[in-house]
Amino acid sequence: MSVKRMDNVGIVVEDLDAAIAFFTELGLQLEGRAPIEGEWAEGVTGLRGMRVEIAMMRTPDGHSRLELSRFLAPPVAADHRSAPVNALGYLRVMFAVDNIDDTVARLVKRGAELVDRVVQYKNVYRLCYIRGPEGILIGLAQELG
Repeated sequence: MSVKRMDNVGIVVEDLDAAIAFFTELGLQLEGRAPIEGEWAEGVTGLRGMRVEIAMMRTPDGHSRLELSRFLAPPVAADHRSAPVNALGYLRVMFAVDNIDDTVARLVKRGAELVDRVVQYKNVYRLCYIRGPEGILIGLAQELG
């Protein structure tokens, strides 16, 4: 087997503090925050003169991470924050939650917006999409039963 695990998912943001606060409210923990630049970082990304500040957020189970990045240089090349869920490319991350209604209520207080409504899929899940800071699309799933 060549893959041991999925290490992290990256999300580029303009307001790193707001994104950290949002994902902390969701239940993730800030693992670390640091500036990143230099030849090694440029070699990985292919972006010359790259300067970025990252924050690594860990899920409560310790198995998954989000890498939040705020690019200082070069300028952001594209913006798909308001893209609909059927847009091409990476679009959302889904989180399992204990209580979807409580989670949505807490995140709405942080500026999140419910995309449409919370729905139920059979007797298996309650699900919804929300847009967090800067229009970041995330999914929430509450397993039933």
